[in-house]
Amino acid sequence: MRTPTAIELADRVWHDDILPALQDYIAIPALSQAFDPDWAANGHIDRAVTLIADWCRARPVPGLVLEVHRLPGRSPLIVIEVPATAGCTTDETVVLYGHLDKQPEMVGWRDDLGPWTPVIEGDRLYGRGGADDGYAAFASLTALQAVHEAGGEHARCVVLIEASEESGSPDLPAYVDALAARIGDAGLVLCLDSGCADYERLWVTTSLRGLARVKLTAEILTEGVHSGDASGAVASSFRIIRQLLSRVEDETTGRVLLPELHVDVPADRLQEARDEAAVLAPGMTAPFPFVTGARPVMDDPVEQLLARTWRPTLSITGADGIPPTASAGNVLRPFTRLTLSFRLPPTVDPGAALVAIERALAADPPYGARITVEAGEAAPGWNAPSFAPWLWRSLQRASGATFGAPAVAWGEGGTIPFMGMLGARFPQAQFVITGALGPGANAHGPNEFLHLPTARKVTATLAVVLHDHAVHA
Repeated sequence: MRTPTAIELADRVWHDDILPALQDYIAIPALSQAFDPDWAANGHIDRAVTLIADWCRARPVPGLVLEVHRLPGRSPLIVIEVPATAGCTTDETVVLYGHLDKQPEMVGWRDDLGPWTPVIEGDRLYGRGGADDGYAAFASLTALQAVHEAGGEHARCVVLIEASEESGSPDLPAYVDALAARIGDAGLVLCLDSGCADYERLWVTTSLRGLARVKLTAEILTEGVHSGDASGAVASSFRIIRQLLSRVEDETTGRVLLPELHVDVPADRLQEARDEAAVLAPGMTAPFPFVTGARPVMDDPVEQLLARTWRPTLSITGADGIPPTASAGNVLRPFTRLTLSFRLPPTVDPGAALVAIERALAADPPYGARITVEAGEAAPGWNAPSFAPWLWRSLQRASGATFGAPAVAWGEGGTIPFMGMLGARFPQAQFVITGALGPGANAHGPNEFLHLPTARKVTATLAVVLHDHAVHA
């Protein structure tokens, strides 16, 4: 394959075709079903599906067939099949994955930006969903187009673009089961829903954390009462919930206290963390927007990396029952409700973790309070199989050609439930999980952006890997 031709095509298609479509996509508030229960009636998911499907159908990729599948009660799935080129030497299928649903708006956007307002500023395209993960469908089809235009080969490819990932991919397993015969025997999985630790090289994700989420409610009164009258004799619901949190987390160190949520870090992943720290130190946490004077939990860069990839963590991501400070009266509130989001090490069983969390929080309620633990999402993590020699060589060659620097393997702290599911379904498959979500990109938060040069280079990288997979045998 003529790699320079593939790189040139990726740059051209991004400039001429992808950017306009991606800006239209950003303008669609296609919230995932967990954040928009009326998604079907509101129609935003369907608008995003139509936009992406129409763009993909128009690509000059020989033999391309696209269908939008709709199982009853499920969000839609775009399925694209592309037959193998004539010179391909493998009968394996390549699965390329992305998603089109989005996280909520979030507060804190710059005055001149907004979640549904696409803005190009230098190398950045701002707006919700552009980087997570709206560009994946466009990049995947462009990579296939680049293989053909550069005289390369690729195996049979199936592109899956789902619409429920930000809700934990509850709909995807049903589609994978229903389409098992069409997907076939996947030997390689390519996914663009991950990130990069800098914009200078290709970063390939080798592990992802799992997730367990619950709503914890502590009720002590049936209605609010004057705090001057009742406080002292009646416990604060916030203090009760604070006691419960201390059962599952050391508030001084952040260490999660439940043994069911811990695993030993594999030796190869520990070495990857050391190698990654050598590339990034001392600025591993520099991209995080600390307030003046704030610092990371620990100073050792290796421990920082392990803390966000192979250690369990707890974050409070939502609260009910607490009025805004501007309207807070002198009232002892009847209840406090929190959303607890636990990130789990890649190999922890999320169902067992959820049971352990519920058991720890619900036992022996302080002061006889009514404690409710509502189980929400439980998603598996993922630990990649070792790279086949041909694939690691291909990744290094691709990174050198597109970025001018070697590729680096690393663990990521996020969750892509689809990876664990597909890893279990295709245990012999090779995985390339990568993406353009780098320092400051702020997926899920305000001012999310896609770093355009990295997106173009990752697209060309996919073309190289697709060709090498087709001819390596």
